[in-house]
Amino acid sequence: MDMERPLTRDLVLIGGGHTHALVLRMWGMDPLAGARVTLINPGPTSPYTGMLPGYVAGHYTREQLDIDLVRLARFAGARIVFDKAAGIDAAGKLVHLEGRAPIRYDIASLDIGVTADLPSLAGFAEHAHSVKPLGPFAGAWQDFLERPAPRAACVVIGGGVAGAEIALAMAHRLQAAGRAGVTVTLLEAGTEILPAAGKRTRRILASALSRYGVRVVTGVNVSRISEGAVELADGQTFASDFAVSTAGARAYPWLASTGLALTQGFVDVGKDLRTSTDPDIFAVGDCAHLTHAPRPKAGVFAVREAPALFHNLKAALSGQSLRGYAPQSDYLKLISAGEKSAVAEKHSVTLSGRWLWSLKDRIDSDFMARLSNLPAMTPAPAPAVRALDDEAVGREEMLCGGCGSKVGRDVLAEALAGRRPAMRADTLAGVGDDAAVLQSGGRLQVISTDHLRAFTQDPYLLAQIAAVHALGDVWAMGAAPQAALLSITLPRMSERMQAATLSEIVAAVSRVLGEAGADLVGGHTSVGEELSVGLTVTGLLDRPAIGLAGARPGDALVLTKPIGTGVILAAEMRGLARGSDVVSALSSMQRPLAAASRLLAPTAHAMTDVTGFGLAGHLMNILEASGVVARLSLADVPVLHGAESLSAQRVRSSIWQANARLGARVSRPASALGDLLYDPQTAGGLLAAVPAANVPALLAEFHTAGEPIFLIGEILEGAPRINAD
Repeated sequence: MDMERPLTRDLVLIGGGHTHALVLRMWGMDPLAGARVTLINPGPTSPYTGMLPGYVAGHYTREQLDIDLVRLARFAGARIVFDKAAGIDAAGKLVHLEGRAPIRYDIASLDIGVTADLPSLAGFAEHAHSVKPLGPFAGAWQDFLERPAPRAACVVIGGGVAGAEIALAMAHRLQAAGRAGVTVTLLEAGTEILPAAGKRTRRILASALSRYGVRVVTGVNVSRISEGAVELADGQTFASDFAVSTAGARAYPWLASTGLALTQGFVDVGKDLRTSTDPDIFAVGDCAHLTHAPRPKAGVFAVREAPALFHNLKAALSGQSLRGYAPQSDYLKLISAGEKSAVAEKHSVTLSGRWLWSLKDRIDSDFMARLSNLPAMTPAPAPAVRALDDEAVGREEMLCGGCGSKVGRDVLAEALAGRRPAMRADTLAGVGDDAAVLQSGGRLQVISTDHLRAFTQDPYLLAQIAAVHALGDVWAMGAAPQAALLSITLPRMSERMQAATLSEIVAAVSRVLGEAGADLVGGHTSVGEELSVGLTVTGLLDRPAIGLAGARPGDALVLTKPIGTGVILAAEMRGLARGSDVVSALSSMQRPLAAASRLLAPTAHAMTDVTGFGLAGHLMNILEASGVVARLSLADVPVLHGAESLSAQRVRSSIWQANARLGARVSRPASALGDLLYDPQTAGGLLAAVPAANVPALLAEFHTAGEPIFLIGEILEGAPRINAD
């Protein structure tokens, strides 16, 4: 993102459909200065429609099926918000979300797809699945395949092309896996299946269905779906362990409340893909109705719309002329036939065979390659002459955000070595522990401060994690959060964007503080080169503070969150991390430590939160303060999914090298897992030394509370060092 120019316009892409995915790629190649891009999508990936039947049949893995929106967003310099849109306030230019504060837009674009669910059908929500949206269906199918069962009875509702494809794919997958009792039933309300297909196409697919033993039942209406059965209006019942609807495309109901002009629930758009009602809102893909050239719901149109949408979004944001989109009158339909064979239809010509599967596979694979093999952007040339750098080794890594951008533990210790002792009698503990402890009237109060350099383009998410991260010091002392001051640095942007961004940050911080029982009581704002969020927090104690000193030989070491956030965030900056792993790390960072602190505080001899110095660095703080040794069981140290494999690729956060200087006092295997001991954490878990006798009861209490806890080692006698095996 070009920070020399202020941000002045917000572009919000609602939905991670195929058109928006391609627009993100194009934006990364040719961004518009001054525009901030936001993508809203429920998850980190978007399955590709063309490969879904192949995935169901077992020809593709889930990773091959999914478009990684996190990598695309990073490439485009966009923020990605993991949530579902719930409404649009066109007058206020706000997108309302299900789980967080609204997001303001100047220009918005809808690409949310459709659904094939049957909300009025009794039992559908509890016992069946919709083929669209694709992500939940793909996940449900995988869960079904992994479930041990004496039979495999599947029912597909809807005998169109999609229904026939899915039925054939299911039959192929189950029969190839040798599943016992395989039955696949295809139900169609009309008098014949595949009503939109040509006669030859219909004949070929009907033959394939017969060959796979798929039972085809036409002229029927489903009346109820119960556990293990699909019931018809005429009284027939079909066994069903997995039921799915492919019966048509239905628009999402919330679109009806937007005030946009709709046709059968789909958003009306003109030639320029702008909605008929509001020139600042565009719509593409299956959720849109092309008023100038109505077309069936097909992925090919979504793909072809991308160049026009990209051009028109930039034009609308910059005051330039828009251009029209003219869809083709017909398109090549490639229909999977269970095995690696396909049927092709265009202009009333139908062909079939294995060679057509190869053609379809090549087309689909080429499309996915465009969205996964992103071009490397050329970095700015290095200066011809620069000052000498005696510490150049290890500085090759990109400067990370979060706690990966902290100064090293030894640098900080050296800077604080000459500090003067506390002068005030009511300062009971100061520099050196997680938080200062003050005497305030008849109570003990703790105070600490922390801030994060942005590692995400999403201010709301960054603020949530910054609040959890700052409160970690309070929770680590066993205190109850009391109040906080908020410090924000915003990048240069227009005043209305400042207001919207500050609103998101304050809403996120207030939410975290409110759940923790604390108040936001003020703060400070400034403008700088990049976004950062920090908090000064206070807490109250009803018992003596839990510090770093106090660990005793015989204590057990427990940890309440997995490690690996540093390597995952560093990899995400480089476009190397899988989106699902990034979301897992972000979810871990957002989880507060209030319940864990409450359960650990009564018995912990020493406690700290694991942040920038990594597990090894923060454990060493306890060992040095307590004069003891730690033995770690590496196999028992919890690690976020994807972190170990990234560590094996030598991905490092920028503070890793400084953290690893502890190596002389850390005995560990030379392995990717061992390297993660130095990985800096953001909003990490609590690390506590607790009496070994209390561990069984403690584990039970955590389990009852639904909180994770991991027994990772023990405290021994000796000079401070870490032995990890």
